[in-house]
Amino acid sequence: MGEPRPNDLGSGAGSAPAAPVGNHGGPAKPRPVSTPKDFRRAQDRISQAAAELALAEQNRRFDAALNHMPHGLCMFDAETRLILCNAAYRRLYALPERLTRPGTPLQDILDHRAATGSAPVDWVEYRDIPVESALRGGDLINRHVPLEDGRTIQITHNPMAGGGYVASHEDVTEILAAAADRHLARHDPLTALPNRVLLRERLDRALARPGRQAPLSVLCVDLDHFKEVNDTLGHPIGDDLLRAVAGRLSACVRESDTVARLGGDEFVVLLPDIQGRRQAEDLARRLIDAVGATFEIQGHRIAIGASVGLAMAPEDGDQAETLLANADLALYRAKADGRGTARFFEPGMDALAAARRELEQDLREAVRAERFELHYQPEVETRTGAIVGFEALLRWNRPGHGMVPAADFVALAEETGLIAGLDEWAIGRACADASGWSEPMRVAVNLSPAAFRSRTLLDTVAGALVASGLTPARLELEISESVLRGDGERALATLHQLRGLGVRIAMDDFGAGYSSLDCLRLFSFDKVKIDPSFIAGLSQPGPCAAIIKAVTDLGVGLGFVTTAEGVETADQLAQLREGGCDTAQGYLLGRAGPADEISALFAEPKRRA
Repeated sequence: MGEPRPNDLGSGAGSAPAAPVGNHGGPAKPRPVSTPKDFRRAQDRISQAAAELALAEQNRRFDAALNHMPHGLCMFDAETRLILCNAAYRRLYALPERLTRPGTPLQDILDHRAATGSAPVDWVEYRDIPVESALRGGDLINRHVPLEDGRTIQITHNPMAGGGYVASHEDVTEILAAAADRHLARHDPLTALPNRVLLRERLDRALARPGRQAPLSVLCVDLDHFKEVNDTLGHPIGDDLLRAVAGRLSACVRESDTVARLGGDEFVVLLPDIQGRRQAEDLARRLIDAVGATFEIQGHRIAIGASVGLAMAPEDGDQAETLLANADLALYRAKADGRGTARFFEPGMDALAAARRELEQDLREAVRAERFELHYQPEVETRTGAIVGFEALLRWNRPGHGMVPAADFVALAEETGLIAGLDEWAIGRACADASGWSEPMRVAVNLSPAAFRSRTLLDTVAGALVASGLTPARLELEISESVLRGDGERALATLHQLRGLGVRIAMDDFGAGYSSLDCLRLFSFDKVKIDPSFIAGLSQPGPCAAIIKAVTDLGVGLGFVTTAEGVETADQLAQLREGGCDTAQGYLLGRAGPADEISALFAEPKRRA
């Protein structure tokens, strides 16, 4: 054999490996070789698996977020079939699982809510939410929907393109209640105006504003004769009147101003930026004119007025309490000057307020101790001059001040509720005095509207007649028409009961109000007293003479006596006599005097007018 060549492949160490052997001893099959196409398929499968995993994770996260939302969420298709809803929506309306499946009709859900008490109070408004959204061109709609179970749900309705909508439902019952509490803490519940708390906050803020240059004004507004409305027409009408006043005051001011109600019939207007005193004074006049215009409340024509006190910052104070107190002092002056006026604060006004407080204190003590007198003014026949009776007029001998006319303290007595005690005292005293007169003259006593609110009036009159022995026909009770503008049925019943005792009933100040003729229709008065303003008008050209003649003609037709009040001149008396007026009172015919002077009048020869 020849020697092997270097490049020969043999079976030894340097030889090539043997061919592979199969399981059965035969040669093995060759492995398949991967192609680019196979590689791409593998990549696609891997990408698809990854995408599915990502989508599943995304869906899991979306589902977790959806069901952890605090608000209810629902989605309905164009045919109002449920697409999805979250757990909060299910809990909100206590929906069973079968009503939360995709494809559930909305009507099925609503039927369940109606059966379980969570239905809307107003179905029509609830169903109009999608309609309103459509009319708005698919705008998002927010609505507060009250439910029958007392909850309030805020629904945010958001239409989807192609039909259907997504809506969120949030229970805002507690939120609204808390907001209402916050609002109520700073607003008057009757008029919805800011109250004292919010006024003080705004006033403090305005005074503390950096760089404030324009003056600031506070106006205290008090209603004149409001208590009379409450007394005669009742508190419900008084409340409506206050709301109407609040509306008129608010209409007079700017958006930056504040109108507040502090309570009762007291309002305050804050002007944070004005040009000066003239602007504040002009507003005060507008407020007075606005309140002075007649109100129509529940079929009643009501006339009241307003008085205004003004304080300016910084000259009248640079603190809220000081400004409010000074404006209140100016209000006292306005009321003391005749009401229906406006006054600016001036140094020294606190003395007036102190005097009023002292007057009230003394008046309370006088009522308690019955420190009053009755003065009597004669009533005479216009044709003969003969005295036919006397009107009892209240007087107060105030310690340290002398005799105080009724006009100076009766209004305060009405404001403070002391008038009831005065009425009772006056009836008893007048009956006792008249029973001792040497001639059987009539005595007339004025009754306040407050007397008719008292359930003891009838007993008071009957008791005074019995105690004095006065014949009932000699007692004449005078009322104003305001008594019949209040609780008319109750007042009429009381008048008929008084008439049943045998006393006479007169209407005082006829023509001064708006319902005088209607009062004559409601009750058959024994006497009608013509308001002094018409008597004063006789001296000037005008309709007063014709009006007085018309009243006297009414007296003839209806059977009542006509009496003219406030006669001061002989010419007035002559015109009244010619016009047919029966009797008259006034300075010309006799001033009011104390009871011990009555006997002297009886001793005089009967006078001829």
